[in-house]
Amino acid sequence: MGLAMSYLRVPPVLEGERDPGAIARLIFGTADWRRRQPAPQVLDLGGGWQALHYLITGDPWDGRPPEADVVCGGRLLTEDGTAELGLDVIYLAPDRVKPAADHLVATPYAKAAERYDPAAMAAAGVQEAEALGNDAAALRPAYEGLTRFFQGAATDGQAVYKVMSEPS
Repeated sequence: MGLAMSYLRVPPVLEGERDPGAIARLIFGTADWRRRQPAPQVLDLGGGWQALHYLITGDPWDGRPPEADVVCGGRLLTEDGTAELGLDVIYLAPDRVKPAADHLVATPYAKAAERYDPAAMAAAGVQEAEALGNDAAALRPAYEGLTRFFQGAATDGQAVYKVMSEPS
């Protein structure tokens, strides 16, 4: 089983703190961080995150902003002293959230799903590609959830924190 990805919308300043690494330690320093957040602020993609990145960018890991910012883009905070959290945290600043949200809104799922090719995805090493099978519609709810999530974060001027961890 691979890694799972969760998202959290957070104001750019939390409890007077502006440093994304310090904010990450405040939020993700306890195992029950999800339960302590309002439900609309959290989005869990589970193991389908890399397949979504592939549909959005055409690549399992890379791509150009703003489309790559939706899943894999941002600043890896683990390298900035948050390694003690036991999970990888990626920070996407509010000024990058809005272009990512605009990209998702401008790209309906049907357009992104044109890249859906389980064989090509498996050959590229996309996690869960084989489990998804030939059903391109399987990722539609997650894509639409990402779109709503990013729209909400952009509207509220929030940053997005992405957490990579072992599935719970």
